Amino acid sequence: MDALRLEWADGAPKLWTAASMEREGLVTTVSSPEGTAAVVGFVGSARGRAAGARRLLDALGRRGAVAPLPAGDYAAVLVYRDRVLVTRDEQARVPLFFRESGGRVSAVSTSARRLGSGSTLEPRYFCRYLTGNMAQPHADLTPFAGVHRVLGGEVMELSVTGRVRGREPRRARRAHDPPVPAADGSYRHGAAEELRRVLEEAVRRRLGTTTACHVSGGLDSTSVALLAAQLLAEEGEGDGSGNLLLLAGRFTTGELAGEQPYLDAAVEGIRRLAPAARPVIVDADDVADFDDFEHHAGDADEPHAHAFRAPFWARLHNAAAELGCDTVLTGCGADPVVDANPFHLHRLARTGKLRELARQARAWADGGERGLRETIHAYVVRPALPLTAERTGALVRSGTVLGGLGSFNRPPWLRAAFARAHGYREAAIAESRFVYGRRPERSLYEAANYLAAPDLLSWQRAREDGFFLSHPFLDPEVIATMRRLPTEDVLDPDRPKAVLREAMADLLPARISRRTVKIPFDGLYTRGLRTHGGALVDLCRSARHPLVAEMFDVPLLCRAVQEARFGLGDAHAWDRVNSSLALVAWLERLEGRSSGVGAARPVSADS
Repeated sequence: MDALRLEWADGAPKLWTAASMEREGLVTTVSSPEGTAAVVGFVGSARGRAAGARRLLDALGRRGAVAPLPAGDYAAVLVYRDRVLVTRDEQARVPLFFRESGGRVSAVSTSARRLGSGSTLEPRYFCRYLTGNMAQPHADLTPFAGVHRVLGGEVMELSVTGRVRGREPRRARRAHDPPVPAADGSYRHGAAEELRRVLEEAVRRRLGTTTACHVSGGLDSTSVALLAAQLLAEEGEGDGSGNLLLLAGRFTTGELAGEQPYLDAAVEGIRRLAPAARPVIVDADDVADFDDFEHHAGDADEPHAHAFRAPFWARLHNAAAELGCDTVLTGCGADPVVDANPFHLHRLARTGKLRELARQARAWADGGERGLRETIHAYVVRPALPLTAERTGALVRSGTVLGGLGSFNRPPWLRAAFARAHGYREAAIAESRFVYGRRPERSLYEAANYLAAPDLLSWQRAREDGFFLSHPFLDPEVIATMRRLPTEDVLDPDRPKAVLREAMADLLPARISRRTVKIPFDGLYTRGLRTHGGALVDLCRSARHPLVAEMFDVPLLCRAVQEARFGLGDAHAWDRVNSSLALVAWLERLEGRSSGVGAARPVSADS
């Protein structure tokens, strides 16, 4: 989707924005004597989009000062009299791409498809994409040769003729004061107070004119919705809560029907704070994963591994859009960000604290679903030797296509010749280093941003819906707060996310506060594969794009789909199947698709 576009005509930059998205407030343009900024999303505050865009224009316009990037969910093009800056916030929620050749940029857009050509694809991208579902947002490669991604937290400087002058990573300014320990020496209470403060600010920044909150009955989404309700009530707008929607899916059959009592408790607790908050409860019994899969996977700007789940989210977001919502907040990211960091065990191992490692590993094993050996393998051995550990597991659990298939191993249906020719092994190494790094306990937070909030579906629907998703738990301040906490003071094996529970203790309904296990969406996935498995196999067998046959052993991929349909494999293996199916659907619908800017408004430094 082309929300903004920068091109060069007669040696001068020309900036265009989507008129419909400007009317919706999804794109903001501001000008000053120094230049013009076009911002997709928001800088600083969702309600103060124009003021935030001006601050960004002023901050990055100062020569000689390396200003940190402000927080927000945005991509921006800033055209000054003597240069052009292209940037994204470090969470990289809104996509931004550029077409470059010989050190000169010829165009910038939020749509890779707009800049690329279906006849000149980049095979290395597909190897990177197939290593795992975190590959897209942090890699320079795109599906199209000559089209590159502006990375999260990066400022790219161009001359007024498009010559690349530099690409500089920047980070938002964050507080680094350690939390204050309590009288007993524990950091838990001080950490809870600090987490509450930064999470409140993260929610406040994301409140729109009409805000919807995903509410599932879980701890994470309920916490965000409670804070939104409290903040809106404190503002005193009417009854302080009429502009809050509580967005949820209702299941009356299957495993997910067990979530209904928790959903009811969450809605009741939120409406105590905001009596006029409007529950938007969408019946979802008839929805299944992979419904209308060729549309959801095929029409995306680039292949998206989570396209199978689009039918459920689309059902909810249609309801929010019909009510004029302009911001949707989720609880995504809480699992890896505000829970105790299990890769702390890896730090104990590499620093030789083996006795403490054994003690804490037992505590993790007792509090989780893993045994001691499995805990050490997951958080000590596998991060140290990820590719070797996966290869060993595949040998031990061989016998089926999906047996032992993890996050990095080459899926057996990806042809070995294609993988060798286009760098699959190198891509797997790069991906494993990103996920674990030299210090896995730190890399967890970097990777969490991309694992927990895959937003390509939100972006694909933004023009239709009139909003983007936003994720308070992935706010830089929240992540920074949790990174500096001693794991020993956060860990409570019998109480996951103990710091968040303490931080929200005064607001959480008792039923939500006590629960430690949430029903997963496995039922939607199983029903979707049973319903659509035959059609997915037919999609693979009938695929005509030449890259499908060159890349995949199609009969083996079809066999993998059938195994997943019968419940074989695990979450890692199913992710690899989902990614491959999404890629097939994307390639099949690649030709003839338009990603134009639609009705566009020209913007210049003089406007």
